[in-house]
Amino acid sequence: MDTTPPRVVLNGTTLTVGELITLVDGAAVPEVAPEARERAVRSFRTGRRLAAAGRLYGRGTGVGAHRAVSVDADDERAHGLRVLRSHAGGAGALLPARQVRAMLAIRANQLLAGGSGIHPGFIDALTEALRLGVHPAVNEYGAVGTGDLTALAQTGLTLLGERPWADSELGGQMGPVGPVGSTGSTGSAGLGTAAAPAPPEAVAAPAPVGPPAAPAPPGAVPESAVPPPPGSVPDGVVPAPRGGVPEVLDSGAGADVAAVLDGIPARTGTPPLGAPARTSLPAPVTLRPGDALALLSSNALALGQAALGLHEVDRLLRATHAVAALALAAVSGSAEAYAAPVHALRPYPGAVRAAGEVRRLLGLPDRPENSGRRIQDPYGFRAFPQVHGCALDAVERLREVVEAEINCPSENPLLALDGTAAYHHGGFFAAPLGHALETVNLTLLQTAQLSAARLTALGDPALTGLPAFLAAGPASSSGTMILEYTAHSALAELRSCAAPASVGHAVLSRGLEEAASFAGQAARQTLRAAEAYRTVLACELVSAVRALRMHAVPPEIAVFTVADEALPDGTDDRPLTGDVTAAAELLWLLAQF
Repeated sequence: MDTTPPRVVLNGTTLTVGELITLVDGAAVPEVAPEARERAVRSFRTGRRLAAAGRLYGRGTGVGAHRAVSVDADDERAHGLRVLRSHAGGAGALLPARQVRAMLAIRANQLLAGGSGIHPGFIDALTEALRLGVHPAVNEYGAVGTGDLTALAQTGLTLLGERPWADSELGGQMGPVGPVGSTGSTGSAGLGTAAAPAPPEAVAAPAPVGPPAAPAPPGAVPESAVPPPPGSVPDGVVPAPRGGVPEVLDSGAGADVAAVLDGIPARTGTPPLGAPARTSLPAPVTLRPGDALALLSSNALALGQAALGLHEVDRLLRATHAVAALALAAVSGSAEAYAAPVHALRPYPGAVRAAGEVRRLLGLPDRPENSGRRIQDPYGFRAFPQVHGCALDAVERLREVVEAEINCPSENPLLALDGTAAYHHGGFFAAPLGHALETVNLTLLQTAQLSAARLTALGDPALTGLPAFLAAGPASSSGTMILEYTAHSALAELRSCAAPASVGHAVLSRGLEEAASFAGQAARQTLRAAEAYRTVLACELVSAVRALRMHAVPPEIAVFTVADEALPDGTDDRPLTGDVTAAAELLWLLAQF
């Protein structure tokens, strides 16, 4: 039997959200398209050539408000390391492995688009981390929608061997630093010891097996070599104060700037107690001039979170068709609101789809007759196609934005693919992503409000002809009454997530950056909103199935048969937490109907 895992080709142009999710979940391994890697090689050479002809932001200059501060040519590599270290200031909880793995995959694919000028060794290391199931430890806070600076700086230092890897399979526990057999990293991690960068012809493709080995400049000490003892410094360097940066005494062309150490002791690389050590890790990458900013200039984390939120919301919206159909059947509702001619006259794709899915699941014709108990139903049933359709349309728009952004270069400066120019621009400002996410959050709230309204209707004897709150036994029995409270508690979380993050404002870096999109905040809101909506929908599903069970003749439809078998029996007053939990798990199956 062939046990070779499926592969997702990263080529910088065609990655889909679905393919990204398979990489995130380890259901596939990444494979770099040779032509895409060659494009990245050409971009690296372009960056070196253009930098030699004139200053490029972040390579020959400082960053942010220091954009006009010149950086000497022999200080460019050390400057890049300082940029990574100084920007690795994230805070808050460590992010889940899935979010960080999504960031790694997206950043690798974006760099393969060929606009960054980064050394291809970074792409090799990013994809190798995905294959090996390790990821950088990344904190939640540190970006405002103009580039995930702290997350990518933390990633960069991890790729250099200066920070430890986290093991995806160990729930985020910390693993050893650097490749197996190394003693850890020193303050010069990733700089190597060469006085000059590698020539263009030294950029080689990775070996087909094992972690990629970054090319070394002529005369460089191999990256696998044992580093100097902790605290040692080379000639010409004065140790800095604790936690500081050393001073290079000889800044002339002959100075070995790449060997600068800062006196920080090397990490031991010991895994946490009880955590098995990995047999392999990505080999540390050598930092070259221009690599630091090229890596940082992206919203890869926000895009990864957006893709994960999109995936969850999309599945829940598909499951909603089944739940709403069961609720409509439970109240003997009118199918006229779902008739195809109604929606053909106002051909919004989402509304057409929502109405059609309910008809399909209930086995109704395109022109159903009103066989319900009322001439028309409450909005939760009658306006479902219109409201839910907006959420469906919003998700498709978000998919378009995410798939555009993960397949194009966003770096500043952006190197032209023909190698003729570098453009300083604002493509990293994630306004399209932020607005698409906020539309999803707002429309999800509205469809959740209809779900809560249907839940209330299912407990109303005037609409169902069944006992109040679908209770059995004494008239004072509460039945499903508490589920309204649970659903509205989750609905309150959805409401807070729907508040647009983009209404925020920030003026940063001495006024140079006087606006922000807050796309990352909107992405986290989407993730929270999806989890809250799942609870609301599960409450409706529990009540709809209970109501249908109380019908004299339950409907003979596949979706009810599956739900009836999966959810707990009984109408006695009892804790319903288990029912809601089972219903929440069942939603993923219902999404496939």
